[in-house]
Amino acid sequence: MDLGLKGKKALVTGATRGIGRAIAETLAGEGVDLAICSRTQEAVDATKKDLEAKGVRVHGQVADVGDGDALRAFISASIEALGGLDILVSNPSGGNGVDEAAWRANFEVDVLGAVRSVEAAQEALEASDAASVMFIGTTAAVETFMGPTSYNAMKAALVTHANGLSQSLGAKGIRVNTVSPGPIFIEGGSWDRIKQGRPAMYEAALADHPGGKMGEAQDVANAVVFLSSPAAKHITGVHLIVDGGYTKRVNF
Repeated sequence: MDLGLKGKKALVTGATRGIGRAIAETLAGEGVDLAICSRTQEAVDATKKDLEAKGVRVHGQVADVGDGDALRAFISASIEALGGLDILVSNPSGGNGVDEAAWRANFEVDVLGAVRSVEAAQEALEASDAASVMFIGTTAAVETFMGPTSYNAMKAALVTHANGLSQSLGAKGIRVNTVSPGPIFIEGGSWDRIKQGRPAMYEAALADHPGGKMGEAQDVANAVVFLSSPAAKHITGVHLIVDGGYTKRVNF
């Protein structure tokens, strides 16, 4: 299938590792010019070099998504460097926890990071003929998981916000969707650490997957890139679960 992405311009926040990196690499493989950010220059430089090797233009910049001014400056510079914007992917998370500091971190990064990104990019997206906004959520937002934590609740807020945006921005030609991964095994990632430090929890989660294995970052990236593409031009306001059957709710 030709996704119609070649020559498009995308911005992916938190794109130097994990799911964000896989999304950026997959977009680059489809011929999409990219803007990426991370909190460290070394990570930005290394990722920019790898993505450019795929034959696309890449704007890389240090930016903390939880810092509103820095985020807006990054998005503005990215739009200027790329000459416009077609796809916005809001990816990072502020972590997880139960204390007030954790709630504030998740609010600033997960929620306000997405809100501010859309606001800063909206004018450029309105000028696109194939505008798409993608939020990265989690299955912890749709089923109770490890108790009441900041990550679960703030990611759930994204789903509602995305749906509202899909209605308000639809008339401006901007689609908005959410992709929520279940347990994704990434070397050095959270489930790798759980496997090493809490093997019983890891095995229990593995057993909850009907296929007997966790997903990979590429599984999420494939879903995000498809929904971002012109091939999905009639899909908006969707919350797509990518979890290999880990969650057990019935979606009517």
